[in-house]
Amino acid sequence: MRRFEFVEGTSAKFWMAEVQGNTFIVVYGRLGTDGQRKEKEFSDEEGARREYERKVAEKLREGYHEVSSESAPAPKGAKGAAAATPKLSLPPRVRGGKPSAGQVTAAAEALTALDARVGGRSWKVALQARRARRALRVLGGVDPASHSALGPVFTSLMAKVVAPQGEPRLPLWVALELLSELDASAFPRTLEQWKRAPAGAPVQAAIGLLSRQAEVLGEPELALRLGTLLGERPRASGEGWEKRWSALRPHVEGHLVAGGSSLPALLRSLEAGGDARLAERLSRLGG
Repeated sequence: MRRFEFVEGTSAKFWMAEVQGNTFIVVYGRLGTDGQRKEKEFSDEEGARREYERKVAEKLREGYHEVSSESAPAPKGAKGAAAATPKLSLPPRVRGGKPSAGQVTAAAEALTALDARVGGRSWKVALQARRARRALRVLGGVDPASHSALGPVFTSLMAKVVAPQGEPRLPLWVALELLSELDASAFPRTLEQWKRAPAGAPVQAAIGLLSRQAEVLGEPELALRLGTLLGERPRASGEGWEKRWSALRPHVEGHLVAGGSSLPALLRSLEAGGDARLAERLSRLGG
C-alpha cells in the first residue's frame, strides 16, 4: 500500500491507497491516528486501477509526498495504523555536550541569583530568569541531580513554585522554561516535588494537569514539551503557540496511538480545575 503524507501549517495528514482485484481501497486521516478506511468496487480491475492512478495524481497536486511503498493490505484499527505510520523523530531540544566545572558553577550562580530575586519586581525576575536559562543552555541538557553544585539550588528554586501563601513564589512558566533547558528526566522528578507540596497553592490545578498528561504519555520528553506549551506565560503569542503545537502534535498522536490510545482520550482525561487559561489551551489542543 502506497503511503503519502501532507505536513504544512496546522495540517498533518496521511493518505494510503491500493487496488485489490476490482476494489480501490484508501486509508486516510491525521498523522498518528488510526484514520478511516474506505473501499470502492468497480466493474473490473482496470476501472479500479484508473481511479487509483487518478487519486494518486490528485494527492500529489495537493502537495502530498510519498513516504513509503509496500505491498500489504490496508491496516485496520489503531495497532495497524501505528505499525504503518513511520516513527517520527523529534528535533533536538538541547544540544549535547559535556559541560566544564566552570560552566556548571556559573549556572548554579545564575540560579542562586534568580532564587534571590523571587518575590521582587516581575521585570527583574524575568531578566534574571533569562540569564539563568542561558547559563543552563550552555550545559547541553544536563540532569541537575547529577551535579552537586547544581542539584540543591535547582531543587530549592523549584520549591518556590508551590511556596505557601504569603511567601515569594516563582511563576510556573519560568520554572517550565528552565526545565526546557535540562534533561527530560528532571521534569517528572520536579512534578513529584510539586505534588508533595501542601494543598492550596494557586498553581495546584496546573500542576495536576501537567502531572496527569505526563502520567498518560509515559514519555518524559514528550510530557515536558507538551507541559511547557500548556504552562507557557499568559502573554504567549497565539500564532507562535499554534506553530509549536502543530510541530509537536504528530509526535504526541503517534506515541499515543502506538500505545493504543489517542489524543481525544488524553484530552478527556485532563481537567483545567477552573483555570480559564488552561481550559482555553486544552481546547486548542483538540482543534
